[in-house]
Amino acid sequence: MSDDLNATDGFVLTHTMLRIKDPVRSLEFYQQVLGFRLVTQLDFEEARFSLYFLQPRGHSDSADGSLDHTFSRMGLLELTHNWGTEADDTEMHSGNSAPKGFGHICIAVPDIQAACARFDTMGVQFQKRLGEGGMKEIAFILDPDGYWLEVVQPSLMDGVLAGNKV
Repeated sequence: MSDDLNATDGFVLTHTMLRIKDPVRSLEFYQQVLGFRLVTQLDFEEARFSLYFLQPRGHSDSADGSLDHTFSRMGLLELTHNWGTEADDTEMHSGNSAPKGFGHICIAVPDIQAACARFDTMGVQFQKRLGEGGMKEIAFILDPDGYWLEVVQPSLMDGVLAGNKV
């Protein structure tokens, strides 16, 4: 392998993709529950699928919806919907049961107690509530397809990860 790290200058992780069953319920969840906004939607008629690119509303770099901007910026969530799955028995695999693979995405919030209380009032399903388990300062919620979303308050993470730093 090459040790020339300069060759990777400009490489950017732009988005993470989750396959979804029903775009109406998933977009409602990510927009209403987590405050994301839809920045780009691409529909592929012949292949019968749609891509929805979302970004957190508080993101400092506002996406303009162009494909160049969509595929060159950091921090987007791509939801991929294969048309017709909302009406059939297709199930998404979160990666947290056998066979294990993908685990979760993480959302940082300024006040985790307030965020979790809000999730409760909205009827959001929890995988792990704040105060439970070994890492009591984090929570996990589930999106409509069962994907795990870790919820953290950055100012509390030093205490959570004490002794585990690289």
